[in-house]
Parts: sequence; C-alpha cells; structure tokens
Amino acid sequence: MAQSLPWSWYSDPDVLRREQERIFRRAWQYVGHEGQVENVGDRFAAWAGEVPVLVVRAEDGVRAFLNVCRHRGSLIVDGEGSGKSLQCPYHAWTYDLDGTLRAAPRSDREPDFDPEGLSLVPMRTDAWGPFLFVTPNDEAPPLADALGPITELVPVDDLVFHSRDSYVLAANWNIACENYLECYHCPVAHKDFSAAYDVDPDEYRLVRSSDHVLSQFAPSRGEGEGHFHFVWPNLKINVLAGRPNLSIGPVLPAGPERTTGFLDYFFAPDAEPAWVDELLEFDRQVGAEDRVLVERVQQGVRSGLVAEGRLLGESEQLVARFQELVAGAIG
Repeated sequence: MAQSLPWSWYSDPDVLRREQERIFRRAWQYVGHEGQVENVGDRFAAWAGEVPVLVVRAEDGVRAFLNVCRHRGSLIVDGEGSGKSLQCPYHAWTYDLDGTLRAAPRSDREPDFDPEGLSLVPMRTDAWGPFLFVTPNDEAPPLADALGPITELVPVDDLVFHSRDSYVLAANWNIACENYLECYHCPVAHKDFSAAYDVDPDEYRLVRSSDHVLSQFAPSRGEGEGHFHFVWPNLKINVLAGRPNLSIGPVLPAGPERTTGFLDYFFAPDAEPAWVDELLEFDRQVGAEDRVLVERVQQGVRSGLVAEGRLLGESEQLVARFQELVAGAIG
C-alpha cells in the first residue's frame, strides 16, 4: 500500500502558503457563469484561491481584474451588481469597465498625480460553454489544455443556470478533494447514493481521463449512469443519471483547516420543478454526509501522533494521483 501525504500538511500554514503560490496562483479557476454578466456593466466578485477577482462585462466582452483598488488596496466589488463604472467603496476611486482609472477624489489637488499606470490589474479569462474561468498566471497553458477531455465527456449545450449552493467545511481543502475522488466510503456513508448507483468496485469505474482530469463513472440502478469529474487542482463537475443536469464548482482553501466552495446547478430549460427539487435534495444529502466525513478526518489527522496514512492502490487510485500532483507542485 502507498503512503499518503504527511498528515501534518493538512494543518500547516506554511504548506498552505506554498499551495497558494505554486498551485492556485498558477491554475485556471472556475469563478461563475455568463448569466451573471449578461449585460454591459454586470459584475461579480469571486476568488482564485486567495486572490480576489472581479468579473465584469465591458463594451468589448467579459473581462476579469484583480479585485483590488490601486489606491489603498480595498476590495472593490462585493457579491453581484451592475453599473456604468466600478467604484471603490473606501475613497470612491472610480474605474471604467475596461479597468482604466476614471476619477480619484481630490487628485486635482496633487500636482504630481498621474492616473496612468493606476488601472485595475487585468487577469486572463476564458470560457467553456457558459462557464467562466480566470487565472492569475499570464503563463498558464490555455484553458482548453487544462480541461482536456472534459469538453468531450461532459455535454453543456442547452443547459441553463438554476441555483448556487455554497458551503463551508472545517477541514483542509486536500481532505475535501480526496473525499470526492473515491467511492470506497459510499457503501458505509452514503446509503441512499449506494441504493441509486452501483458502487461495487467491479462496476464503479475510476478513470484517469488525462494526467489532470480524474473521473468516476457510476452505473445507475435505474437508467443511465452518473459521472463525476475532478479537474486539477480543485474543480468538481457532476452529472447525475437521468435527465440533463450538471453541477460545477471549486474547492477553495480558506485556511489550513477551513475550506469554502460552491456548486452551480444547471438543468434543461424545460426541467420539471419537482424533479429538480428531488435531485437537489438528493445531492444536498450526499454533501451533508460528506461534510461529517471530512471534518472527522481533520480532527483525526491534526493529532500529530501518526505521521501519515495508507492508500489502497485500486480503490483510492485517484486519491493517490491527486496527492502526487500536490506533492509535485509544492515539493
């Protein structure tokens, strides 16, 4: 059996700093969907790891910027909104939708004030279907390279946004991702999921769709199959069996022992409300069960009396691959 990552990493602030620098600041991050910036002036705030991001629809299309005022560093946008400009709530420095500094109160009293060079810091943005991505890294490979086979494995045409579920976990982000990457725990912890899907190891398939896309395929006990994809470093994409549906969202570190995240749910335009409610209730139940699991793991690994765990080579092969990527990224 393979050794796991050192358990001390799951509560070490220095490890998290390296992860933020060497993983999250170099990767594409899902931040939201095009429906949030449908009209010129629409904007929303998001996070790429610990980097605050604002996404706005300008006259020439969707743009992303570092959500930081060039004056004293305040966040500019909170939540979602719309307007003809972007104004910092601290001292009312105001930027055009293209990021150019338009006005700074009292700057006319400063003889050496020069707005040139004080535009918002742009960030790369790209889209897959209705899904918007941002990266702080100017040298990151194209989004299509990061997504790899996902664009062929997951149908996104004709899906429309329904709702967003946000969550907070008292656990390290690695633990949350590792829990997602195996169904070894399903017969024990997810009774209803195991009743709906065949989780027998001879039927439930774990697939490295590419070096950075880790997939699970679950035959439904009714019709069709569910598939669940993880795109390195922290993106979950879920398609449950049955009518067209998809949920997508990031797992975001908010501290060495705290994780936040969300799932955006999409359905066909004519999806029956009762069926949608049933799917959401089912998925939320699985999420609540997972919350208990990952928080129990965090409580256990922080003890410091055991150095690491062990991984089963077959049932936890995707966990092992994820841990390889983490270790390779942060050394």
